[in-house]
Amino acid sequence: MALQRCDVEKIAHLARLGLNEAELPHITDALNSILGLVDQMQAVDTDGIEPLAHPLEASQRLRADQVTERNQRDAYQAIAPATENGLYLVPKVIE
Repeated sequence: MALQRCDVEKIAHLARLGLNEAELPHITDALNSILGLVDQMQAVDTDGIEPLAHPLEASQRLRADQVTERNQRDAYQAIAPATENGLYLVPKVIE
């Protein structure tokens, strides 16, 4: 699927892009090359290939789950305008 100049002008208008006359041929070629790449990728036979979560099959190193700070909730809530049962109370903003 190749885009024509009128298609690019319509896309630019919908995206609220201010393209001048000199930019239109370059943008049209760039969009057509992107669409060509998408067509090439869609043409690849992927039957029987399992999806990957990561292209390098790398696993993430995780740190130990340890508490590093003490609980200061009471100190923080002491200066709050309104709290109840350990929660901050805020005014209703949406009716």
